[in-house]
Amino acid sequence: MSPRTQPSPARVWAARLVAVAADAVQIFAVPAFLGGAASPLNDALDIGVGIVMIALLGWHIAFLPTLVAELVPVLDIFPTWTAAVLFVTRGSRWRQPGGRVGGA
Repeated sequence: MSPRTQPSPARVWAARLVAVAADAVQIFAVPAFLGGAASPLNDALDIGVGIVMIALLGWHIAFLPTLVAELVPVLDIFPTWTAAVLFVTRGSRWRQPGGRVGGA
């Protein structure tokens, strides 16, 4: 597995903010999102958040089980996007400018 290019701190914080906001909407608007995969609002929010995460941080395998978990009824009230983004940005090895590899 090759290291990825490190996103800027602004991108990391933007991704974290989007994840927390998406999870908050799903937790506090439970009646609108209770249907899991049957809820078009839930699907639209999750697909949008997934696209934003990939745009901000690049592809990471952690986003795939998060998206699947978000489609399961009741699991979407847990902060899975927040957990995925914190996992992806936790300080794994990134490629720094100049080709050096180091912690983020």
